[in-house]
Amino acid sequence: MDLLNTLVDKGLRRELPTREEALAVLATSDDDLLDVVTAAGKVRRHWFGRRVKLNYLVNLKSGLCPEDCSYCSQRLGSKADILKYTWLKPDEASQAAAAGLAGGAKRVCLVASGRGPTDRDVDRVSKTIKAIKDQNEGVEVCACLGLLSDGQAERLREAGADAYNHNLNTSESTYGDITTTHTYADRVDTVHKAHAAGLSACSGLIAGMGETDEDLVDVVFSLRELDPDSVPVNFLIPFEGTPLAKEWNLSPQRCLRILAMVRFVCPDVEVRIAGGREVHLRTMQPLALHLANSIFLGDYLTSEGQAGKADLEMIADAGFEVEGADQVTLPGHRVGAAGGCGSHASGGCGSTAEAGCGPHEDGGCGSHEGAGCGSHEGGGVCGTAAGTTDAVSADAGSAGAVSAGAGSADAVSAGAGSAAGVRGAGEARTDLVAVRRRGAGTDLAPNA
Repeated sequence: MDLLNTLVDKGLRRELPTREEALAVLATSDDDLLDVVTAAGKVRRHWFGRRVKLNYLVNLKSGLCPEDCSYCSQRLGSKADILKYTWLKPDEASQAAAAGLAGGAKRVCLVASGRGPTDRDVDRVSKTIKAIKDQNEGVEVCACLGLLSDGQAERLREAGADAYNHNLNTSESTYGDITTTHTYADRVDTVHKAHAAGLSACSGLIAGMGETDEDLVDVVFSLRELDPDSVPVNFLIPFEGTPLAKEWNLSPQRCLRILAMVRFVCPDVEVRIAGGREVHLRTMQPLALHLANSIFLGDYLTSEGQAGKADLEMIADAGFEVEGADQVTLPGHRVGAAGGCGSHASGGCGSTAEAGCGPHEDGGCGSHEGAGCGSHEGGGVCGTAAGTTDAVSADAGSAGAVSAGAGSADAVSAGAGSAAGVRGAGEARTDLVAVRRRGAGTDLAPNA
């Protein structure tokens, strides 16, 4: 297929595809799906080999968010039966993080529900970051706390944060249909603040909220312009008790096409499969590893994920390997580019002229220290972000997964595609959604 050959060539050169080419990937038929995966897989292996970076999420504060993000189980007015608790103490958060690190995670993402942190919250999270780093040598820490005010990103970096996660979630033109308590521009501003403070930026999207192919391409092209080091791709988990509870339109094939499109548009960036992979990819999760080079291990913010042991077995069975703490996630040109996120000025995943993208690495949520990406030596890439997942909390800015108040998609689903399994499009799969009852905020051990 000429289209795929063209996209592979562009991906190997870090050249931006056209919008028409990106749309064409989403429009391919199921008969061509394996060809699409094979082509995007060539780009993924060129930049990241067969390594899979593991990230682990710790929900520092769950539920009771004042924002109204339609996809989030922690939103204002949510009737979802999720765990609700206030801030974990630093030692509690460190113990929660240790479970994921023991399972092979390189990065821990600290998420808190809410519009954004107060200065007191930043102090609290700073103590938690210190506790985690004091007890776990070399760990990368990504914060996901919502919309940032002036000076807060700098304070988080001084405290030892390596990255900051804040998702765009959907296209600018449809953002107001999903959230009314803050704007798309607010989210972009927070990503800029993270960049300027020298944090590795982590920003992604949620697929399955009723968006069109054009919306998906719009948000991915916007992400390329922002040039985050990592792009989490969430698949909506339609939580009962939220406005999008009936959105069950994603199929495994649709999810794979979305991941392939993201890889072609952002070839040398860490593409992370975040919330909803177990619900929507199901038995086709191993194929997604040929497209993405990063996943979350264990549970998400408010929903349960696949058992950590099953994740590790899946990675090995598919012929991939877990990325080690001593390995750099991002390609050298992104790690070493002066003053940039890596691919700036070289066509990487976006060419931002942002002042101080800092030494991002890993493409993940970012752990830089000094100039390098944090725990790595020589500017190695950061890698274990947990920043986004179940639903990231900070309402205004969360990421990876979904669920938390602001921006993630703990529950995520529908999008533009066909439905789940043998059921008809739009038919609910409530049997696939399990509310988290273990791990952080409970007395039960996590499943990492």
